[in-house]
Amino acid sequence: MLQAAISELTTFRWELADEIEHLTRHGFDRISLWRTKLSDLGFEQARTLLRHSGMRVSSLQWAGGFTGGDGRSFRESVADALEAIETAAEIDADVLVVHSGCRGGHTRTHAHRLLADALDVLAPAAFSTGVTLAIKPMHPAAATGCDFLTDLGHAARWVRRFDHPALKLSVDLWQFGHEPEHTAVLADLVPLTAVVQVADRRGLPSVERERLPPGHGELRLEPLVMALLEHGYTGDFEFELVGETVESLGYDHVLRHTRVAADAWGRRVPAGAM
Repeated sequence: MLQAAISELTTFRWELADEIEHLTRHGFDRISLWRTKLSDLGFEQARTLLRHSGMRVSSLQWAGGFTGGDGRSFRESVADALEAIETAAEIDADVLVVHSGCRGGHTRTHAHRLLADALDVLAPAAFSTGVTLAIKPMHPAAATGCDFLTDLGHAARWVRRFDHPALKLSVDLWQFGHEPEHTAVLADLVPLTAVVQVADRRGLPSVERERLPPGHGELRLEPLVMALLEHGYTGDFEFELVGETVESLGYDHVLRHTRVAADAWGRRVPAGAM
């Protein structure tokens, strides 16, 4: 079976207890947690629910913003990320998703330096707790206020140059799945990839585009998933589905549909690939 997880953004209006109940009913045993929802519930209660249910945390989202675009200082962003690493370790999350922050008024060189300076502190802290930091590049049309790393290949080269065992990539097929060459590129990215996000869409990426369930848009997601699996990717595929379509279909319908799609993809992978 495909290692399929559901992001809490998909079931945004549900509390964690409801999410665990419904995900379990639909055959999911992995969830990507959103720090804001975790904070609203209370860390201790969330940890108890997760451990009693056996639900595995595929990733914790998110930390970052080291360039100051969200109004925080560099030091505040690093402190927040250290707290997020500690939280990830406490809830047994293998991965913490990291956003670089927008370029803002910085030169590109200085923005890169700020990210590198932050990771000089964060990567050793993550490594010591067994957490992997997953840098998430975003398509330039969807990255406003979030990321200056807006090219998948560029982000991969950056991670290779930084060269730390606790630093990998978060690859979002919604962001980059429309580019045919990425079917081949993904094979090279497998050793660098900590987690993969999945969603369909219509049209090119933008901040307004919905993150649709598989098959509800135009992306050829299956060949991308197959390329990753056939070249040795063994991590989680997080279905992060957001927008009016998800709300109108209803969360249970979306979960049921996603389980069917994930199982169908998993059955098509050659034996031994997963």
